[in-house]
Amino acid sequence: MVIKLSGSVFEPPVDANLISSFCKTFKSITKDKVQPIIVAGGGSVARNYIKILRDLGSDGTTQDEIGIAVSRLNAKIMIQGLKDKAFPTVPASMDELSMALCSKPIIVLGGLYPGHSTNATAALVAEKSNACLFINATDVDGVYSDDPRINKKAKKFDQIDTKSLFDLISKSPMSAGAYDLMDPLSVKIIERSRIKTRVILCTPENILAATKGHHIGTEIIVRE
Repeated sequence: MVIKLSGSVFEPPVDANLISSFCKTFKSITKDKVQPIIVAGGGSVARNYIKILRDLGSDGTTQDEIGIAVSRLNAKIMIQGLKDKAFPTVPASMDELSMALCSKPIIVLGGLYPGHSTNATAALVAEKSNACLFINATDVDGVYSDDPRINKKAKKFDQIDTKSLFDLISKSPMSAGAYDLMDPLSVKIIERSRIKTRVILCTPENILAATKGHHIGTEIIVRE
């Protein structure tokens, strides 16, 4: 099971109690004989560093690389909270992930490749590991017709198919640090491998509920 963890979890100052709550949830998932693979987002720290590089005239690849570095630092924080339940290092490639899958019950990583959001990375990881479920735990409680933080009349979808979602988000900016809910690449990966996916608000309680099959957030479906 792959869980994309919102970078907002690591918002400065990082709350150790919140991290511990998420770790407790991830440990409980393993009791159901499921291996959680956590992909940590970069959050506001990554966005701030990316903005600095952009203002300094840095290229997009370098901006991506610093976002990846921050997400891997966040992954290391989560690994420390999980202690001996987690693979001790952050996989930096698909080959390293494949080796980790045969080891500890919980794996935590950040970004992998420039040009890929952590959402797309999580989708690739779900595809590579043949995951039974991909949970995108983000800072909104599902997929909306518009940004609900700006448009109070935005409609929340209980279900949305990949084509409709692709059309909805393809208008979003694709620069480093701009990815939010999903990006076109992550949707295409979900579609091509028919990955069972759910978008939820990032809380320990919601993640646990989603792993147990509760209908929260938005289900992303792939039509024939």
